[in-house]
Amino acid sequence: MLRGDKVGLRARHEEDVPVLRAELYDDVVNASRAEGGPWRPITPGSKDPRLVVDETEQRHVPFSVVELDGGTLVGTATLWGIDTHNRFAHIGLGLRPSCRGKGYGADVVAVLCHYGFVVRGLHRLQIETLADNAAMLGAAERNGFVREGVLRSSAWVMGEFLDEVVLGLLARDWKPDAGH
Repeated sequence: MLRGDKVGLRARHEEDVPVLRAELYDDVVNASRAEGGPWRPITPGSKDPRLVVDETEQRHVPFSVVELDGGTLVGTATLWGIDTHNRFAHIGLGLRPSCRGKGYGADVVAVLCHYGFVVRGLHRLQIETLADNAAMLGAAERNGFVREGVLRSSAWVMGEFLDEVVLGLLARDWKPDAGH
């Protein structure tokens, strides 16, 4: 397990899937804001591609996020779009509604930075988030990410186009304790 101050990132367990599906992905508004495509229902018992781990997939590393104190499932974290040639990847995370506003997001970003830069030897990490996602913007900036641009009206979310912010962090600029 990878450890931060408050959370740990571990492999996805089978028992995590129904909780994450119910609290993150069955919520149409939350899922529409978090996903790059339209929400669609997943048949109970089917293999949800957003949550089931494909061990052969090398460009996507999903984690379950747990509290260090007690092991409660907090949400998901992902290093995705991994480009081993350019040593670059994207960061994503989703927290259960009851776990938001407790500082877990910044800790998750910090642990993903450690994984990306130290464990994987990447050069650059990037985050794309909706411009009104103050929690993710704050978690990223507390960890040293720099706003690099705004993609105007680039995300179709629940009947309207929203702006997205692109943030980047280079390994040379990363300060391991920045998010704490």
